[in-house]
Amino acid sequence: MGDSKEAGAESPPAGAAARGGLSLLSQGESEEPSAQGSALFLGGNEVKSRAVVKYSSAPPRTAFARLEEKTDLKLPPANWLRESAKLGPAGTTILGNSKKSKPFSSFGMAYDFIDSVGNDVDVVSDSENIKKLLKIPYSKSHVSMAVHRIGRTLLLDELDIQELFMRSSQTGDWTWLKEFYQRLIDQKWQRKKKSKEHWYQKAILSKFLYYSINGDGAAQPVPSAAEQQGPSSSHQATDSDGASWPAPFEMPSSVSEDPSASSQGSEPLEPSYIVGHVASAPKEQNLTTLFNDGENSQGLKNDFVRNILWTFEDIHMLVGSNMPIFGGGRYPAVSLRLRDNNKPINVLTGIDYWLDNLICNVPELVMCFHVNGIVQKYEMIKTEEIPNLENSNFSTKVIKDIAQNILSFLKSNCTKEGHTYWLFKASGSDIVKLYDLTTLCEETEDKYQNPFTMPVAILLYKVACNMMMKKNQNKKHYGTIRTLLLNCVKLLDKSRHPQIIASANYMLSELFQLDEPKKEESSESPLNENSDESYSEEEEELADSDENGSYGTGSDPSDDNKAVAIIKSVGELSVPEKYKSIHQIRPSCTFPVCHDTEERCRLVLSYVLEGLKSVDSSIKKESDLPAADPNTPIPLKYEDESTRGGPEGLEKQMALFLDKMGSLQKGNYSSQSGMIPGSWQHKMKLQLILKSSKAYYVLSDAAMSLQKYGRALRYIKLALQSHDTYCCLCTNMLSEVLLFLSQYLTLCGDIQLMLAQNANNRAAHLEEFNYQTKEDQEILHSLHRESPCQGFAWATDLSTDLESQLSVSCKCYEAANEILQFSDLKSQNPEHYVQVLKRMGNIRNEIGVFYMNQAAALQSERVVSKSVSTAEQQLWKKSFSCFEKGIHNFESIDDATNAALLLCNTGRLMRICAQAHCGAGDEFKREFSPEEGLYYNKAVDYYLKALRSLGTRDIHPAVWDSVNWELSTTYFTMATLQQDYAPLSRKAQEQIEKEVSEAMMKSLKHCDVDSVSARQPLCQYRAATIHHRLASMYHSCLRNQVGDEHLRKQHRVLADLHYSKAVKLFQLLKDAPCELLRVQLERVAFAEFQMTSQNSNVGKLKTLSGALDIMVRTKHAFQLIRKELVEEFDQ
Repeated sequence: MGDSKEAGAESPPAGAAARGGLSLLSQGESEEPSAQGSALFLGGNEVKSRAVVKYSSAPPRTAFARLEEKTDLKLPPANWLRESAKLGPAGTTILGNSKKSKPFSSFGMAYDFIDSVGNDVDVVSDSENIKKLLKIPYSKSHVSMAVHRIGRTLLLDELDIQELFMRSSQTGDWTWLKEFYQRLIDQKWQRKKKSKEHWYQKAILSKFLYYSINGDGAAQPVPSAAEQQGPSSSHQATDSDGASWPAPFEMPSSVSEDPSASSQGSEPLEPSYIVGHVASAPKEQNLTTLFNDGENSQGLKNDFVRNILWTFEDIHMLVGSNMPIFGGGRYPAVSLRLRDNNKPINVLTGIDYWLDNLICNVPELVMCFHVNGIVQKYEMIKTEEIPNLENSNFSTKVIKDIAQNILSFLKSNCTKEGHTYWLFKASGSDIVKLYDLTTLCEETEDKYQNPFTMPVAILLYKVACNMMMKKNQNKKHYGTIRTLLLNCVKLLDKSRHPQIIASANYMLSELFQLDEPKKEESSESPLNENSDESYSEEEEELADSDENGSYGTGSDPSDDNKAVAIIKSVGELSVPEKYKSIHQIRPSCTFPVCHDTEERCRLVLSYVLEGLKSVDSSIKKESDLPAADPNTPIPLKYEDESTRGGPEGLEKQMALFLDKMGSLQKGNYSSQSGMIPGSWQHKMKLQLILKSSKAYYVLSDAAMSLQKYGRALRYIKLALQSHDTYCCLCTNMLSEVLLFLSQYLTLCGDIQLMLAQNANNRAAHLEEFNYQTKEDQEILHSLHRESPCQGFAWATDLSTDLESQLSVSCKCYEAANEILQFSDLKSQNPEHYVQVLKRMGNIRNEIGVFYMNQAAALQSERVVSKSVSTAEQQLWKKSFSCFEKGIHNFESIDDATNAALLLCNTGRLMRICAQAHCGAGDEFKREFSPEEGLYYNKAVDYYLKALRSLGTRDIHPAVWDSVNWELSTTYFTMATLQQDYAPLSRKAQEQIEKEVSEAMMKSLKHCDVDSVSARQPLCQYRAATIHHRLASMYHSCLRNQVGDEHLRKQHRVLADLHYSKAVKLFQLLKDAPCELLRVQLERVAFAEFQMTSQNSNVGKLKTLSGALDIMVRTKHAFQLIRKELVEEFDQ
């Protein structure tokens, strides 16, 4: 390592003299690819160090060639500056290995080891930067570093002010920083020239390393190893300090497809996800690689020979190192150093050597001493002995304290993710200052002038992607992911980076679970555990006044308001735990727990809208879309056999269905904005549109449960419009998306039905339906760029007509059912299928009842003598057709109860038809017509079917009782009509009497008198009436009949029996005194009639006393009548 620039006479700080002997504990074969660690102990106080090589591009180690004494290093060896894999990147430069690190070197590493960033690693940096930081208290030289925070990880990069200002003079970038630097730090800024001595030392070191590869003096290049090495060792020779600064914030116009973008190390690397969009599977956030190697043009390549996970005490660092490591000596690995014999090793050099060996896990150092370029001698030093070398002794314990203090200082003050912080110590100064360059930059005209913005944004995005990709992630990381993405979006210029912004917004929307609102509470506790130590945006300053109080008097007072924090004296860094971090570094990652579904959906939609805006803005600009080649056939979407679901293409069926529903021009891909299928805009817009349709569906469902039907219809309309656009853009419809459509249409049907049933509140619903937020309008505007969104207009209009609302609802369910018939959706989603069929059955029942009631209304308005109108007959047909389809729906899902109810309603329809036919003809000449009989018998059939469908009363007692009552009523009506309007022109009196008596007995059979229920008094009244009518009929037969004595006797017994039963039942009822009286009077008349046929006085006397007895018993009935009259009079 060239140490010329640090060779000044620095004094070690206080406390650095304390030291003890180091012993190397674990020692083993330390080839780079092996993940070997070692721990070092220092006297009683241990300094733990463990290094694991995560990636290495170095070839197998070869022993170094020991140069003979008097070898002149000023003469170049034969192989000098030829590519050599053994020296890695140091091979093609004259820098030896103190090669200037690139300004974004930590980002290159972070991209390759994205898993480590944000959670388990504290620092990512070049080993040179880490050594420079740990030497701050010992060194007078200046320090200038850029610090970025990603999650709990800090990225450190050299910020070469001189290089920057050279660039600034040429390009005009960074002028604000140059002015700031000149104003506050160094008024007379000028580029410092490197001394001749510096270049001389560099050249000698370089030649020494080349001699050491092959010691024959006429060294030959080693092509075979270099060829195996491939791109990672063949970096272009760069200017000595030529850190290649990218232009601020530009992306490459053409993206290079370099297959070697991800390093092929000896350990398998995790696939690195570069800025990506979300590909077409809606559930998985599968972020595909998008800019394969775009960052490399930003200088963001990980070009270290080794990436090492170094744990120093409790600090975890991902370090890049290019130090050449050789075999030979007593150990399997040694580092090689060149020293000028006339200059003693100082503390800085000692720390340098010690840290390099610790980081690379090298147990021994080989030092070659020279005088004026002539080799003198070699010396072997164990790594643990380096701190005790003469003139260079230092305390490893102090180095540990410095490391912990610097990390704590940075972690406590670099709190804002996405901000670029600048750690600066002027040459010869004792004060270290930390500035927030992002804040300073925002005060200037162009806030995108900071060239770190783009790499930081991409890294934030990648870390978030990586966390999203992990299937086992639980929700407690959602807060972190959200913070990363929000900061990423905040950094980027919308006009220049639409793709990353669209993708980040889509991922933000994916964080919110729309379909499981109830489970949100459970995730609350782990999220909020972090909140005590999480940063809020304002929490920039430490509570500890000792660290952040008044600044040293030596500093310029104007500094106070610019620096975020200041270390007043570098000596403080050696004091143990002086800057103990009071924060664990954590982003402000409490995830917003939205208990309110609407709030959650609105958040999702706001992200979706931002994403859509980004996509749309990028389409607008790309007017240079490629023209269609007339020789290339346009691929039609049904060409691809593999996309077909089953014998007929799924899309074809969907298109036919959509055509049938009145949605034409869906046969092929039809974007109006000119998006190219397969482009990132196309894929991203599809995902965003699908997300918006889901969010609107959930909003609609929530509004529905609040009975806000107008609002629910508005949301489901937006959901269906989104879906319609999705169908227009989609080239291969997924079955899952079809299932969503079926669910949307089902909900739409529910809403239309509820609107039909709540007609009285129509004005309020209409007002809710027509209201629209600005956000909804903007999303709709974006949808309209792709399609007219009219595919489902038929389902979402708010009609004022009851019939059309019901039929629209029915159409929605039918459409939902049609969709389930496609592919295999029906069998995959049995629950949803059953729900759709239930709703179809229900709506058909509703429509059937609606037409039936209309027919009944027409009938009541009609003049009695008129015959049945065709309008009535049409309504019957419609009603019957609806009931029939509904019954079929319920039967297909084995829903016996609902099928029974519909059969019952069909029976009622038949009775209405029967009643319609009874009006014909004159009141006096009227007879019970055959049509009436036909319809009543049909009604009876339907009621009996309903009972068979139910099976037993246990299945549904209420429905069973209801059907029984209706059946009883039908029989009773038939019997009374035949009795009152006997069809004597067609049938004999005896036949009519027989039919009446049979119908009455059947009615009695289905009339449940004994069960206690609300209907019991009705049943008792009907049974009493039936007995009374039958008794009257037999009484009448007895009076009018002559002849058959046996038959007369039978009628007499039956009349007596029915009269006594009627009386018993009427006496149970409180509100039928007149009926009771009438029955008793008829019984008296019956007794008188019997008396006329009696001959003996004893018999007559007995009959009359029985009649008197009946009259006495009417007292109860008179009391009831008197009570009623008194009550009426009082009122």
